[in-house]
Amino acid sequence: MDSLHPVFCTIVPPHLLDRLARAENPAISAAARRTLVSDAARRTQRRLTTVLGAPSVGAGAEAGVPNRSVHDAEHGTKLPGTLVRGEGDDATQDATVNRAYGGLGATFELFRAAYGRDSIDGAGLPLIASVHYDENYGNAFWDGEQMVFGDGDGEIFLDFTLPVDVIGHELAHGFTQYTANLTYFGQPGALNESVSDVFGSLVKQYALGQTAEQADWLIGAGLLHENVQGVALRSMKAPGTAYDDDVLGRDPQPATMDDYVRTGRDNGGVHINSGIPNHAFYLLATALGGNAWERAGQIWYDVLTGGVLEVDASFTDFAKATVKAAADRYGQGDEHEAVVKAWSQVGVGTQ
Repeated sequence: MDSLHPVFCTIVPPHLLDRLARAENPAISAAARRTLVSDAARRTQRRLTTVLGAPSVGAGAEAGVPNRSVHDAEHGTKLPGTLVRGEGDDATQDATVNRAYGGLGATFELFRAAYGRDSIDGAGLPLIASVHYDENYGNAFWDGEQMVFGDGDGEIFLDFTLPVDVIGHELAHGFTQYTANLTYFGQPGALNESVSDVFGSLVKQYALGQTAEQADWLIGAGLLHENVQGVALRSMKAPGTAYDDDVLGRDPQPATMDDYVRTGRDNGGVHINSGIPNHAFYLLATALGGNAWERAGQIWYDVLTGGVLEVDASFTDFAKATVKAAADRYGQGDEHEAVVKAWSQVGVGTQ
């Protein structure tokens, strides 16, 4: 790719934080407002920063071997913070540090083992993470160069390193950045978010050794406080059912184009309408059976890395690309038929 346009991508969408900022409980509303302010500042900084290119692989780094570093922001916002665990270092006494380190490794391993890719950029990019970011920070993000995790507010969100698919999701934004580089607005933005959910879920499934049938297809399971009426941030199996809570509200994701949400918020609904391509992938993976990172994941990977997508690709553009990728790799058999059917089921045309 000739040029990269890194964007500030968070796991918790702004529309959800907006709602929490109006909560009656001051502990919840104050934490949400602080998170929104922090995100806005970081987003502005991201836009103003000249992209100098990816960090180079450290001296002595070996191809096909991860190069991880985890830093402690010590509840501040200066990144990356103090280095607390480097590649090959023993586990620390901080479980958050160890989970971040493990999640970076799990993501690296999926891309290496399943697709022969050396880190998210294909060229051994060092994987950098910062934990304990800000105070009561209710989010995790990829800023174009590194991962950042908040500890949550303890009221709605717990530690953002708890679900490994959150780590995989955010790093997959980096994968998209280095491949299709999908614009973060409207349908291409929803595809950008969906790709991260897909590969985040695949990281979790690969790490747990789960087949498509065994997987829960939830994004962020274990992140919500036990008092919240919900199981995760999103459900690929049943978009719109992840949570229904008095404070958090109801999961707004559509599963099909019949319920496509037109909005100017959330960059044109990137976290909302991602439910449609998410559901298409779930339908494909479960129709094919076995390990979702194999045939279904390979088709998605081929599309992202094949140079066939424009940065402003629509759902239909992406769907057509997956149909072609399935035929190119597997012929006109079960895989091709299952891809066409999955997109049809969510109301996205492939002709």
